[in-house]
Amino acid sequence: MCWILVVEGVRLLLRRRMATCFLWNLLLWEALIPMAVIGAQVLSKVGDSVLLVAEHPPGFQVREAIWRSLWPSEELLATFFRGSLETLYHSRFLGRAQLHSNLSLELGPLQSRDSGNFSVLMVDTGGRAWTQTLQLKVYDAVPRPTVQVFIAVAGDAEPLKTCQAFLSCWAPNISDITYSWRREGTVDFGVEPQSLFTDGQVLSVSLGLGDKDVAYSCIVSNPVSWDLATVTPWESCHHEAAPGDASYKDMLLVVVPISLLLFLVGLFFAWHCGLCSGKKKRDACTDRVAAETENPLV
Repeated sequence: MCWILVVEGVRLLLRRRMATCFLWNLLLWEALIPMAVIGAQVLSKVGDSVLLVAEHPPGFQVREAIWRSLWPSEELLATFFRGSLETLYHSRFLGRAQLHSNLSLELGPLQSRDSGNFSVLMVDTGGRAWTQTLQLKVYDAVPRPTVQVFIAVAGDAEPLKTCQAFLSCWAPNISDITYSWRREGTVDFGVEPQSLFTDGQVLSVSLGLGDKDVAYSCIVSNPVSWDLATVTPWESCHHEAAPGDASYKDMLLVVVPISLLLFLVGLFFAWHCGLCSGKKKRDACTDRVAAETENPLV
């Protein structure tokens, strides 16, 4: 029994040494032997799995292969040596990496910090080397946006015939996010570009009595996901026009002039106090000089 354990231990040790030599040989090939390099970008989102496909020229019979992370840190991820697939290497993907029989590397579930550059180095039975580099970009899934409706109306109690509305769309600050709008229930779903403000986050619409049931959708997207929120602006127009309610425009007409007046008053008092302070200093100096003139030192 002890003899069997010793033999197995020796085999394991030899296998590890051979694997180490294999890795060094591959790295030496990568440094010295000319090879073709291909760059590609792979997009995915947090929580999903991604497959990094290993591609090589026709007739290239792979004998050995090694997958590495190049950036943000250089790590060994997986190897193919003597027909054996290995992924149990200490890296940030330990337990989340799987090497398939076609030498493509599957990573997942992905985290936002998994973005980076990856490389697979393959050597064929004739000793030729081939390197493929891939850039993985991991995005957060886009959450459902929030849409607010601001109304600019006259504020009287007469029934509304027209309504000017500003639709503001917002989503949490995630990378590479874009905003777009869609008018629902019409043949042409798009909106006029001149009606968009703040990189598409704000949409200005003019509504009439025939637009009571017209809905607008804000679509938030990034390269791997999207979501939307829909509102019917006329409902807010009716609410804002109720007797005794102040419109968004009316509030601006009151708040802005008062704020400007208070600012100007404060500026005037600061200027006046500065003049008074300077005048007092000049008067004090004049009185001191007069006193010294009347009472010279003996």
